[in-house]
Amino acid sequence: MSFALLSLIIGWAFVLIWVPLTVLSQRKMHPKALFTLFFAEMWERFSFYGMRAFLVLYISKEIFESLGESGSMGRSVGIYGAFNALLYAAPIVGGMLADRLLGFRRAVIIGAILMAVGQFTMAFNAATADTTFLLFLGLSILAIGNGFFKPNISSFLGTFYDRNDRRKDGAFTIFYMGINVGAFLAPLTCGYLAETYDYSLGFAAAGIGMLLGLVVFWRNMSKYEDQGNPPSVEALSKPSIMGIPQQWLVFIGIIVAAPIFAFLINNEGITNYILIIAGIGVIGYIIISSLFYAEDKKEGQRLIVFVFLFFFHMIFWTLFEQAGGSLNFLTDKYVQKHGIETSQFQSLNALFIILLAPVFTWIWNGLSKRNAEPRTPIKFTFALLQMALGYFIIVAGARSVLGTVNDGGLIPVIFLVFMYLFHTTGELSLSPVGLSVVTKLSPAKTVGFVMGTWFLSISFAHKIAGKLGQMIATPGDGAAPAEALSAYINVYVTWGVYVTLGAAAVLFLLSPWLKKWMHGVH
Repeated sequence: MSFALLSLIIGWAFVLIWVPLTVLSQRKMHPKALFTLFFAEMWERFSFYGMRAFLVLYISKEIFESLGESGSMGRSVGIYGAFNALLYAAPIVGGMLADRLLGFRRAVIIGAILMAVGQFTMAFNAATADTTFLLFLGLSILAIGNGFFKPNISSFLGTFYDRNDRRKDGAFTIFYMGINVGAFLAPLTCGYLAETYDYSLGFAAAGIGMLLGLVVFWRNMSKYEDQGNPPSVEALSKPSIMGIPQQWLVFIGIIVAAPIFAFLINNEGITNYILIIAGIGVIGYIIISSLFYAEDKKEGQRLIVFVFLFFFHMIFWTLFEQAGGSLNFLTDKYVQKHGIETSQFQSLNALFIILLAPVFTWIWNGLSKRNAEPRTPIKFTFALLQMALGYFIIVAGARSVLGTVNDGGLIPVIFLVFMYLFHTTGELSLSPVGLSVVTKLSPAKTVGFVMGTWFLSISFAHKIAGKLGQMIATPGDGAAPAEALSAYINVYVTWGVYVTLGAAAVLFLLSPWLKKWMHGVH
């Protein structure tokens, strides 16, 4: 039995023990809906992270292999960045449609169906053709589906808690653990199938995971009829443009958007300009709303705090999301893997979250009871510091073999493990807390839109992350391993260490002012 297969078996056995224990320990503290959403999101993340674990490897080795090692890497990380940028920009529209027309419940179902279709499109392409047409079409459907699913399942969860319910951060941390149970199993399973047998099996397994998430949500959400419904059921069938009912306009819009998204993923330069214009427009709209249209001064100032957190959130995810891009290539070429498939290392981050999420929940709840819990800006500062520490560790590992890499020297895997550990503790200090605070800072009538805007920060992060990956790919096909590895080191030191530490320092200095403008939101 290979170590990769053994890792898969151990991973599933661990989850089958760990998840029931965690759910049972928390079931009396939270509404049952939390655990339904936990499992629905778990399977959706299994789908997404299963595909993500090997996507750049598939694109570089199967679709653009003819471009050479450096060219295929640059092209694949560019596509990966553009795809993920659109993936996380789409929630703005998905959030608005849920707020104004569909409701959270229907938006989640539409998103789940689309993402399953996207995964099976990718599987068909890998099994039969390996064409750029089906690659970009599948990725575009996945991005649109995520726009409906991602912001609205988080916003849906927020409806089961009052704005300042002290259980809310803990609930989102448990929910975040569900995300990462799926993210842990996905690379072990889909990555193993893709790299050991065929990429089509990896995509197919991801598609099956999405269908399971849809079934869990569909069957159990009927118990909660008062939450997540459309603002007006009558408006769904109300005639609109050319007499077409509004709900049908949504489906027509999806059909029209699919080829447009495919074009933008293929043409990342155009995507850059669109994202800049969209970002300026959305952030400008929120700032103007906070200054002139907020119901009161406190609501407006809370939105200004949201804007500041948006930018620091973006910086964190820019560096974090090297995991699916350049760090995947670094692992593939320069890390001693001990028989584990490259994509399976993507499960480390999720494994650490599964283990540490209950610990962080316990810490936040314990500090909250003593009125000593750090405010969100301080938690974000901790996250950035831990991100910088993670990159310092992997750079140290790369430098330790720089003199021997031309002769086959490889980075000891322990450096990669500890990098992911500190990136994970940083993530736990920022991401679930960020999801929670957005629902608290947002005006109730626009929470879906503001949550979608929050994911726009990750959209920008992915696009910048793709550019960093392309900077690493610049030495070219003729470069010696030491020269190629030096490109990783230079980018990781500059951006992963220095830029991140600078951002942490700025946020720390701003935190007293941001705390004041949060007006009691914790």
